[in-house]
Amino acid sequence: MTHKPYAHSMSRRAALGGFAALTAGVLARPAFAAAPLSVVATTGMIADAPREVGGDAVTVKALMGPGVDPHSYRQTRSDIVAMTRADAVLWHGLYLEAQMEEFFHTLARQRQVFAVAEALPKEQLLAHADYENRYDPHVWMAPELFTGVVTEIGRVLGEVRPEMADVFAANAQAYAARLGELDVYARHTLEQVPPEQRVLLTAHDAFGYFGRAYGFEVIGIQGISTESEAGLHRVSALVDTIVTRGLSAVFVESSVSDRNMRALVEGAAARGHDVRVGGELFSDAMGQDGTYEGTYIGMIDHNVTTIARALGADVPAGGMSGQLNQGA
Repeated sequence: MTHKPYAHSMSRRAALGGFAALTAGVLARPAFAAAPLSVVATTGMIADAPREVGGDAVTVKALMGPGVDPHSYRQTRSDIVAMTRADAVLWHGLYLEAQMEEFFHTLARQRQVFAVAEALPKEQLLAHADYENRYDPHVWMAPELFTGVVTEIGRVLGEVRPEMADVFAANAQAYAARLGELDVYARHTLEQVPPEQRVLLTAHDAFGYFGRAYGFEVIGIQGISTESEAGLHRVSALVDTIVTRGLSAVFVESSVSDRNMRALVEGAAARGHDVRVGGELFSDAMGQDGTYEGTYIGMIDHNVTTIARALGADVPAGGMSGQLNQGA
């Protein structure tokens, strides 16, 4: 009798039908899972979100590490190779990566490229007099606002891999809930700062959204971009502000030179006023990789706790969950 492979295959499939039905709940994962989605992101803050939203289904490479200033960063040859090979490229937008904008627009003609912060409604953004038709890009300084960026990242990952869109959306929602808890901690902690001390003087104007969210006056030596220079007149005027208002602390930033801040402290001392550096804040970059401060939540926890303690609040050194300065 002539062998009929198709008929044999069908009968074998039927014989296995009952077994497949019995094991469906156990073998929920496909036999050959898709390879992880390859994502390249510019800043640490943008890279941290797809790690949370994607979990094991994504691999994420951040172009800019701790201490790197995104305002002046230019893509390297290895960056270009990584981005052209990635399944998705996430950049912040809002003119944060000013030196890379043209490259991203060119790359978008060939690859899936998303400026994730530009999905935020314009009415939620802070305009700036120095930059016509542009907005303050430092939206991550307010967790409630940054939640919108997380939601957008969940959406674009689902666009690139539609079969996992529901999973990414659910993970983004869960992560947003954690950011809500971070925001509650920040509000409770910063409310303990005496009202007259709620002035945040930093290296550049990166904390506008922080100030709006938590009721702080924010003063930067440089403008919203570190590319702007602070002249002698600006430094002298800020020394006047420190002395006349009796400010007790100013703050340096991990990604900006502390040269101008030292000039402020020395200028105030020359006029008989003692102002100290209240700590180093993370502004445009997160902490070291593998540490709590090297995550977005840890970054904001560090900033909130450092600012509150330096300006007179009685808060635990370990921050929101006791993890500050204790590594990963």
